[in-house]
Amino acid sequence: MGAGVVQKEGRRGRGRSRTRPMAEINVTPFVDVMLVLLIIFMVAAPLLTVGVPVELPKTAAGALPADQEEPLTVTVTAGGEIQIQTTAVARDQLIGRLRGIAAERSSDRVFLRADGAVPYAQVMEVMGALNAGGFANIGLVTDIGGPTLDDEGQ
Repeated sequence: MGAGVVQKEGRRGRGRSRTRPMAEINVTPFVDVMLVLLIIFMVAAPLLTVGVPVELPKTAAGALPADQEEPLTVTVTAGGEIQIQTTAVARDQLIGRLRGIAAERSSDRVFLRADGAVPYAQVMEVMGALNAGGFANIGLVTDIGGPTLDDEGQ
């Protein structure tokens, strides 16, 4: 790309000249490729989120810090269906699947997304299954901007 440029170096008294490769590397194409890749990843990253439509309840709680590993997400839809990431799972198979996933992961963190219309008892049943499946660090996912319990937020 840029390392093949050759300079001639002559000597006195001889008719032959030796060539040596130029030691400079042109980094402009490298920088161009890196910038294009950066733009591609910036555009593609928001599209890689879990796509199960759920109407999350709103709270005043802040966000949890991010992990190195992709977070495991369990979703309870308004109809009561349970999904791990985007795959539907029957209630009687949930604990077995979670144990298999927990054996492969280094983190015990899981995010539980439940529709606001789902009864509290069903959410607690899924939390119990998560705990029985080997996940002790459960984060409840909500939307921000909900009501606060103090008088200042009113």
